[in-house]
Amino acid sequence: MTIIYRYQLELHDSLYFATREIGRLYETEPIIHNYALCYALGLVDSDAYSTTVAEEHSYRYFCPEQVPKYEEHLTPLNLQGIYVTPARALKHTATLSTWKYANNNYHVEMEKTQKNIPSFGRAKEIAPESKFEFFVISEKSLKLPKWIRLGKWMSKAEMKIEEIPKFKRSEGEFTFPYPLNPLDVMFSHQVISYDVVNMPPVSLIQNIKMRGQFYEFEGLKIPACMQYCFRG
Repeated sequence: MTIIYRYQLELHDSLYFATREIGRLYETEPIIHNYALCYALGLVDSDAYSTTVAEEHSYRYFCPEQVPKYEEHLTPLNLQGIYVTPARALKHTATLSTWKYANNNYHVEMEKTQKNIPSFGRAKEIAPESKFEFFVISEKSLKLPKWIRLGKWMSKAEMKIEEIPKFKRSEGEFTFPYPLNPLDVMFSHQVISYDVVNMPPVSLIQNIKMRGQFYEFEGLKIPACMQYCFRG
């Protein structure tokens, strides 16, 4: 039995992650990657991959190696029949803040400065009260949290859920305006045209014209058979 949930996410704090770096400007794209949503929703069970309590705590609060383990963490969701789409902005505003940092040396030999290089940067963040929307497709009933945290600042966001009561499954050519992870649809669908959203760890695509199986409800056609896939 397939269940489709529609989630609306409202920010209560400013959301920051560096989608792109333009000189000293660090810009946040108003799209939330589906990998990030899986972790924020608590769908990745870190306990299952840690052999000791120390490893578990290291995963949750500190990553000493800075090596992503997306394939290891997200493959179990394929086995459970759970898939989360990236989130698009329903409405959003941006804020621009400047940050500075200093060199905290308390005992140094005073030397003449060779270069006048200011230590500052600017962060373009998504402002509070911005709203996003995404879908969760599952083969079982899910109870996901009402409040989650996202981004570098662990920004607080409120979740509102709606279960789609009726939908039908069909096959053919269709257009999907929401963002998608191209790795997750390239094997199950024929992608005809799209726009690229450059962002790490995998660039997303949107306004996609494709051919394959889809679920249809309220005039929207969302791809079926999506699974987390990774570069070989």
